[in-house]
Amino acid sequence: MSGSAAYLGAVKARRTIYALKKESPIPDDKIQEIIKEVVLATPSSFNNQTNRYVLLVKEEHDKLWEIVKSVIKAVVPAEAWESSEKRLNGFKAGYGTILFFASRKAITRTQEAYAIYADRFPPWAEQSLAIAQATLWTALETEGLGANLQHYNPLINEKVAETWGIDKDWELNAQLVFGTPAAGPGEKTALPLEETLKSFGV
Repeated sequence: MSGSAAYLGAVKARRTIYALKKESPIPDDKIQEIIKEVVLATPSSFNNQTNRYVLLVKEEHDKLWEIVKSVIKAVVPAEAWESSEKRLNGFKAGYGTILFFASRKAITRTQEAYAIYADRFPPWAEQSLAIAQATLWTALETEGLGANLQHYNPLINEKVAETWGIDKDWELNAQLVFGTPAAGPGEKTALPLEETLKSFGV
């Protein structure tokens, strides 16, 4: 199997898994090692390294989702809470969560250094985070973990920062929930390639 075939096989195997167990087929230090590799390898504009990460497992993961539940319960209509709680308990049922942040200071620093591109650095930072999220998600999948990506920011930003002593400079971007899959992914459809891909000169 060629290098690209092996890589694309992992990319295609990465799917959104909602049904997760509070288990991991690999030890916590292996999860940390995977994250460290992604931190060091993920590209960023002008190498400004705007991405920040926090790993929560076991009781700390549970704590996060109890925070999310308390925040969401305070803002959703009472009649919608039951379905919301069920969904949030599904995330809590996982083994861990990786929190992704962007450093505002790092973005501002490069905006000042390269003023001509100042308006582009925030979206470029988002792109760097997206690369890291997809890479980590795929890497965890190759180790037998399932995952899904959530976005309860900015509602939970303040409580997350308070609970884990996160620098206020770090702006929460997403939450990657993971654990041993309890069920497979749902059916996935795709638009015809004729509608989404154009090639010229080939």
